[in-house]
Amino acid sequence: MRRLNVVLAPGSAAHRAAKPPAVQPSGEAPSANLAPGFQPQPGWNLAAQGGTTIPDLVFVNRYVGGAGKWAAADVANIDRALGAAFNDAALQGVIAQYFPGPITSTMLPSAIHEAPVPATVYKDTAEQLATQLHAAGALGATDPARSVINIMLPAGVVLSDEVSPGFAAPAGAEHAWERRRAGTIKLDPDDAADSEHGLGGYHGSVHVEAGVEIYYAVGVYSEGSNGIAAFDEPWKNVVATFYHELNEARTDPDVEDVNATGNDHLLGWYSQKGQGEIGDLPINACGGDLKLVFQEVALADGTGTVPIQLMWSNLADGPAKA
Repeated sequence: MRRLNVVLAPGSAAHRAAKPPAVQPSGEAPSANLAPGFQPQPGWNLAAQGGTTIPDLVFVNRYVGGAGKWAAADVANIDRALGAAFNDAALQGVIAQYFPGPITSTMLPSAIHEAPVPATVYKDTAEQLATQLHAAGALGATDPARSVINIMLPAGVVLSDEVSPGFAAPAGAEHAWERRRAGTIKLDPDDAADSEHGLGGYHGSVHVEAGVEIYYAVGVYSEGSNGIAAFDEPWKNVVATFYHELNEARTDPDVEDVNATGNDHLLGWYSQKGQGEIGDLPINACGGDLKLVFQEVALADGTGTVPIQLMWSNLADGPAKA
Protein backbone atom coordinates (compact mmCIF):
# COMPACT_ATOMS: atom_id res chain seq x y z
CA MET A 1 0.00 0.00 0.00
CA ARG A 2 1.34 3.43 -0.94
CA ARG A 3 2.11 5.74 1.97
CA LEU A 4 1.05 9.26 1.07
CA ASN A 5 3.71 11.93 0.55
CA VAL A 6 1.64 14.40 -1.50
CA VAL A 7 -0.45 17.50 -0.92
CA LEU A 8 -3.84 17.33 -2.65
CA ALA A 9 -6.58 19.93 -2.96
CA PRO A 10 -9.52 18.92 -0.76
CA GLY A 11 -12.29 17.40 -2.85
CA SER A 12 -10.26 17.48 -6.09
CA ALA A 13 -10.14 14.60 -8.57
CA ALA A 14 -6.70 13.65 -7.23
CA HIS A 15 -7.92 13.74 -3.64
CA ARG A 16 -10.92 11.57 -4.44
CA ALA A 17 -8.67 9.11 -6.26
CA ALA A 18 -6.57 8.79 -3.09
CA LYS A 19 -9.72 7.59 -1.27
CA PRO A 20 -9.65 9.85 1.80
CA PRO A 21 -11.35 8.56 4.95
CA ALA A 22 -14.67 9.95 6.10
CA VAL A 23 -14.87 12.04 9.25
CA GLN A 24 -16.81 10.26 11.99
CA PRO A 25 -18.40 11.98 15.01
CA SER A 26 -16.26 11.14 18.03
CA GLY A 27 -18.59 12.36 20.75
CA GLU A 28 -15.64 14.12 22.41
CA ALA A 29 -15.63 17.80 23.35
CA PRO A 30 -13.16 19.78 21.21
CA SER A 31 -9.99 21.03 22.89
CA ALA A 32 -9.22 24.73 23.07
CA ASN A 33 -6.49 24.33 20.45
CA LEU A 34 -8.62 22.55 17.84
CA ALA A 35 -9.06 24.84 14.82
CA PRO A 36 -12.63 26.10 14.23
CA GLY A 37 -14.76 24.01 11.89
CA PHE A 38 -13.25 20.64 12.81
CA GLN A 39 -14.46 17.75 14.95
CA PRO A 40 -12.02 15.89 17.22
CA GLN A 41 -10.75 12.74 15.53
CA PRO A 42 -8.56 10.99 18.14
CA GLY A 43 -8.61 7.78 16.12
CA TRP A 44 -6.72 9.55 13.34
CA ASN A 45 -3.83 10.71 15.51
CA LEU A 46 -0.26 10.23 14.34
CA ALA A 47 1.81 7.40 15.77
CA ALA A 48 5.59 7.03 15.78
CA GLN A 49 6.42 4.08 13.54
CA GLY A 50 10.10 3.90 14.47
CA GLY A 51 11.67 5.63 11.47
CA THR A 52 13.86 8.71 11.16
CA THR A 53 12.69 12.23 12.00
CA ILE A 54 14.49 15.59 11.71
CA PRO A 55 14.40 17.72 14.87
CA ASP A 56 16.91 20.29 13.56
CA LEU A 57 15.67 20.99 10.06
CA VAL A 58 17.62 22.89 7.42
CA PHE A 59 15.96 23.80 4.14
CA VAL A 60 16.85 25.74 1.03
CA ASN A 61 14.64 27.21 -1.71
CA ARG A 62 15.66 26.76 -5.33
CA TYR A 63 13.54 28.53 -7.93
CA VAL A 64 13.99 26.45 -11.07
CA GLY A 65 13.46 27.49 -14.67
CA GLY A 66 15.66 30.58 -14.74
CA ALA A 67 15.36 34.20 -13.66
CA GLY A 68 12.99 35.03 -16.51
CA LYS A 69 10.37 32.73 -14.96
CA TRP A 70 10.32 34.34 -11.52
CA ALA A 71 9.23 37.76 -10.30
CA ALA A 72 11.62 39.17 -7.70
CA ALA A 73 8.66 40.10 -5.48
CA ASP A 74 7.39 36.50 -5.47
CA VAL A 75 10.80 35.15 -4.51
CA ALA A 76 11.14 37.69 -1.70
CA ASN A 77 7.63 37.03 -0.38
CA ILE A 78 8.04 33.25 -0.43
CA ASP A 79 11.43 33.38 1.30
CA ARG A 80 10.18 35.81 3.94
CA ALA A 81 7.00 33.89 4.73
CA LEU A 82 8.60 30.42 4.89
CA GLY A 83 11.43 31.71 7.05
CA ALA A 84 8.96 33.38 9.43
CA ALA A 85 6.61 30.38 9.60
CA PHE A 86 9.44 28.02 10.52
CA ASN A 87 10.61 30.28 13.30
CA ASP A 88 7.19 31.07 14.76
CA ALA A 89 6.80 29.85 18.33
CA ALA A 90 3.14 28.92 18.02
CA LEU A 91 3.33 27.14 14.66
CA GLN A 92 6.49 25.27 15.59
CA GLY A 93 4.89 24.32 18.89
CA VAL A 94 2.45 22.14 16.97
CA ILE A 95 5.37 20.30 15.36
CA ALA A 96 7.48 20.10 18.52
CA GLN A 97 5.03 17.70 20.18
CA TYR A 98 6.33 14.95 17.88
CA PHE A 99 9.91 15.26 19.17
CA PRO A 100 11.38 14.40 22.58
CA GLY A 101 13.36 17.64 22.84
CA PRO A 102 13.60 21.13 21.32
CA ILE A 103 13.41 21.58 17.55
CA THR A 104 15.04 24.17 15.31
CA SER A 105 14.50 25.29 11.72
CA THR A 106 17.08 27.05 9.56
CA MET A 107 16.56 28.42 6.05
CA LEU A 108 19.68 28.71 3.88
CA PRO A 109 19.98 31.52 1.29
CA SER A 110 17.75 30.91 -1.72
CA ALA A 111 18.76 31.09 -5.37
CA ILE A 112 17.36 30.84 -8.87
CA HIS A 113 18.44 27.77 -10.82
CA GLU A 114 19.04 28.76 -14.42
CA ALA A 115 18.53 25.38 -16.08
CA PRO A 116 15.21 25.12 -17.96
CA VAL A 117 12.46 22.76 -16.83
CA PRO A 118 10.03 20.84 -19.05
CA ALA A 119 6.33 21.70 -19.33
CA THR A 120 5.53 18.67 -17.15
CA VAL A 121 7.71 17.52 -14.28
CA TYR A 122 7.37 13.82 -13.54
CA LYS A 123 8.58 11.85 -10.53
CA ASP A 124 11.89 10.92 -12.15
CA THR A 125 12.31 14.50 -13.42
CA ALA A 126 11.92 15.81 -9.87
CA GLU A 127 14.52 13.37 -8.60
CA GLN A 128 16.93 14.39 -11.36
CA LEU A 129 16.45 18.03 -10.36
CA ALA A 130 17.08 17.20 -6.70
CA THR A 131 20.27 15.37 -7.65
CA GLN A 132 21.45 18.24 -9.86
CA LEU A 133 20.76 20.86 -7.20
CA HIS A 134 22.63 18.85 -4.59
CA ALA A 135 25.58 18.39 -6.93
CA ALA A 136 25.56 22.15 -7.58
CA GLY A 137 26.03 22.80 -3.86
CA ALA A 138 22.52 23.83 -2.84
CA LEU A 139 23.10 22.57 0.72
CA GLY A 140 26.66 23.82 1.07
CA ALA A 141 28.34 22.02 3.96
CA THR A 142 25.06 21.15 5.69
CA ASP A 143 24.42 17.48 6.51
CA PRO A 144 21.96 16.10 3.91
CA ALA A 145 20.48 13.83 6.59
CA ARG A 146 18.74 16.83 8.17
CA SER A 147 18.19 18.98 5.08
CA VAL A 148 15.50 19.43 2.42
CA ILE A 149 15.93 21.00 -1.01
CA ASN A 150 12.75 22.83 -2.07
CA ILE A 151 12.24 22.64 -5.83
CA MET A 152 9.97 25.58 -6.70
CA LEU A 153 8.39 25.13 -10.13
CA PRO A 154 7.57 28.28 -12.13
CA ALA A 155 4.16 29.37 -13.36
CA GLY A 156 2.54 27.08 -15.91
CA VAL A 157 4.64 23.98 -15.21
CA VAL A 158 2.56 20.88 -14.44
CA LEU A 159 3.61 18.37 -11.79
CA SER A 160 2.72 14.69 -12.25
CA ASP A 161 2.60 11.77 -9.82
CA GLU A 162 3.69 9.46 -12.65
CA VAL A 163 7.11 8.79 -14.18
CA SER A 164 7.96 10.29 -17.55
CA PRO A 165 6.93 8.55 -20.80
CA GLY A 166 9.46 5.93 -21.80
CA PHE A 167 11.12 5.93 -18.38
CA ALA A 168 13.39 2.94 -17.75
CA ALA A 169 14.48 2.16 -14.20
CA PRO A 170 18.23 2.06 -13.55
CA ALA A 171 19.79 -1.39 -13.45
CA GLY A 172 19.24 -2.99 -10.07
CA ALA A 173 16.42 -0.61 -9.13
CA GLU A 174 13.68 -2.15 -11.24
CA HIS A 175 11.79 -3.76 -8.36
CA ALA A 176 11.82 -0.59 -6.27
CA TRP A 177 10.45 1.46 -9.17
CA GLU A 178 7.78 -1.17 -9.84
CA ARG A 179 6.62 -0.84 -6.23
CA ARG A 180 6.63 2.93 -6.42
CA ARG A 181 4.76 3.03 -9.74
CA ALA A 182 2.16 0.62 -8.40
CA GLY A 183 1.24 3.26 -5.83
CA THR A 184 0.78 6.08 -8.33
CA ILE A 185 -2.46 7.97 -7.70
CA LYS A 186 -4.61 7.28 -10.76
CA LEU A 187 -7.59 9.31 -11.90
CA ASP A 188 -8.49 6.37 -14.13
CA PRO A 189 -6.49 3.37 -15.40
CA ASP A 190 -4.70 5.52 -17.98
CA ASP A 191 -4.23 8.88 -16.28
CA ALA A 192 -2.10 9.67 -13.24
CA ALA A 193 -2.92 12.51 -10.86
CA ASP A 194 -1.26 15.79 -11.72
CA SER A 195 -1.40 19.43 -10.70
CA GLU A 196 -4.21 20.15 -13.18
CA HIS A 197 -6.39 17.80 -11.11
CA GLY A 198 -5.52 18.83 -7.55
CA LEU A 199 -1.90 17.81 -6.94
CA GLY A 200 0.07 20.64 -5.31
CA GLY A 201 3.37 18.96 -4.53
CA TYR A 202 5.13 16.06 -2.84
CA HIS A 203 8.26 15.23 -0.89
CA GLY A 204 10.67 12.36 -1.33
CA SER A 205 14.28 11.29 -1.30
CA VAL A 206 17.04 10.15 -3.64
CA HIS A 207 20.01 7.93 -2.85
CA VAL A 208 22.75 9.65 -4.83
CA GLU A 209 25.63 7.48 -3.62
CA ALA A 210 26.39 4.91 -0.96
CA GLY A 211 25.23 6.23 2.38
CA VAL A 212 24.01 9.62 1.05
CA GLU A 213 20.30 10.30 0.80
CA ILE A 214 18.98 13.64 -0.47
CA TYR A 215 15.62 14.86 0.80
CA TYR A 216 13.59 17.13 -1.44
CA ALA A 217 10.18 18.72 -1.82
CA VAL A 218 8.69 19.84 -5.13
CA GLY A 219 5.67 22.05 -5.66
CA VAL A 220 3.87 23.98 -8.37
CA TYR A 221 3.15 27.69 -8.73
CA SER A 222 -0.50 27.26 -7.91
CA GLU A 223 -2.86 29.56 -9.76
CA GLY A 224 -6.03 29.04 -11.78
CA SER A 225 -6.54 25.37 -12.52
CA ASN A 226 -2.94 24.35 -11.81
CA GLY A 227 -2.19 23.20 -8.26
CA ILE A 228 -4.06 24.33 -5.15
CA ALA A 229 -5.24 27.93 -5.55
CA ALA A 230 -6.35 28.53 -1.97
CA PHE A 231 -5.26 32.17 -1.56
CA ASP A 232 -5.68 35.44 -3.45
CA GLU A 233 -2.06 35.53 -4.67
CA PRO A 234 -0.08 32.62 -6.14
CA TRP A 235 3.01 33.16 -3.98
CA LYS A 236 0.88 32.48 -0.91
CA ASN A 237 -0.18 29.16 -2.41
CA VAL A 238 3.49 28.26 -2.92
CA VAL A 239 4.24 29.01 0.73
CA ALA A 240 1.36 26.85 1.96
CA THR A 241 2.41 23.95 -0.28
CA PHE A 242 5.98 23.97 0.98
CA TYR A 243 4.90 24.51 4.59
CA HIS A 244 2.94 21.26 4.18
CA GLU A 245 5.81 19.38 2.53
CA LEU A 246 8.57 20.56 4.86
CA ASN A 247 6.64 19.59 7.98
CA GLU A 248 5.98 16.18 6.47
CA ALA A 249 9.61 15.82 5.41
CA ARG A 250 10.81 16.44 8.97
CA THR A 251 8.28 14.11 10.62
CA ASP A 252 8.36 11.36 7.96
CA PRO A 253 11.44 11.86 5.75
CA ASP A 254 11.90 8.31 4.47
CA VAL A 255 8.40 7.71 3.11
CA GLU A 256 9.79 7.25 -0.42
CA ASP A 257 11.95 4.39 0.83
CA VAL A 258 8.85 2.88 2.43
CA ASN A 259 7.07 2.96 -0.92
CA ALA A 260 10.11 1.48 -2.66
CA THR A 261 10.66 -1.36 -0.18
CA GLY A 262 7.35 -1.96 1.61
CA ASN A 263 9.15 -1.61 4.95
CA ASP A 264 6.75 0.36 7.17
CA HIS A 265 9.33 0.46 9.97
CA LEU A 266 11.02 3.24 7.99
CA LEU A 267 8.00 5.51 8.54
CA GLY A 268 8.36 8.37 11.00
CA TRP A 269 5.06 9.84 12.24
CA TYR A 270 2.08 8.50 10.32
CA SER A 271 -1.61 8.18 11.12
CA GLN A 272 -2.24 5.17 13.30
CA LYS A 273 -5.03 4.09 10.94
CA GLY A 274 -3.21 4.86 7.71
CA GLN A 275 -4.89 8.13 6.75
CA GLY A 276 -1.63 9.94 5.98
CA GLU A 277 1.06 12.27 7.28
CA ILE A 278 0.87 15.38 9.45
CA GLY A 279 -0.29 17.58 6.57
CA ASP A 280 -2.64 15.09 4.93
CA LEU A 281 -4.96 14.61 7.89
CA PRO A 282 -6.24 18.21 8.02
CA ILE A 283 -7.04 18.06 4.29
CA ASN A 284 -8.94 14.80 4.80
CA ALA A 285 -10.83 16.30 7.74
CA CYS A 286 -11.88 19.61 6.18
CA GLY A 287 -14.78 18.26 4.11
CA GLY A 288 -13.51 19.93 0.94
CA ASP A 289 -13.50 23.43 2.44
CA LEU A 290 -10.18 25.03 1.46
CA LYS A 291 -10.64 27.95 3.84
CA LEU A 292 -10.78 25.69 6.89
CA VAL A 293 -7.29 24.35 6.34
CA PHE A 294 -5.47 26.96 4.21
CA GLN A 295 -5.25 30.14 6.27
CA GLU A 296 -3.25 33.28 6.86
CA VAL A 297 -2.27 33.16 10.51
CA ALA A 298 -0.83 35.85 12.76
CA LEU A 299 2.78 35.40 13.79
CA ALA A 300 3.35 35.10 17.51
CA ASP A 301 5.80 38.02 17.52
CA GLY A 302 3.20 40.38 16.07
CA THR A 303 5.12 41.12 12.87
CA GLY A 304 2.33 40.14 10.48
CA THR A 305 0.74 37.05 8.99
CA VAL A 306 1.88 34.05 6.96
CA PRO A 307 -0.14 31.86 4.56
CA ILE A 308 0.06 28.23 5.65
CA GLN A 309 -1.78 24.96 5.71
CA LEU A 310 -2.78 23.88 9.21
CA MET A 311 -0.98 20.80 10.53
CA TRP A 312 -2.38 17.95 12.61
CA SER A 313 -2.00 18.11 16.38
CA ASN A 314 -2.35 14.95 18.46
CA LEU A 315 -2.85 17.19 21.49
CA ALA A 316 -5.89 18.75 19.81
CA ASP A 317 -7.07 15.56 18.07
CA GLY A 318 -7.17 17.57 14.87
CA PRO A 319 -5.75 20.58 13.02
CA ALA A 320 -4.34 23.36 15.18
CA LYS A 321 -2.59 26.73 14.93
CA ALA A 322 -0.75 26.38 18.25
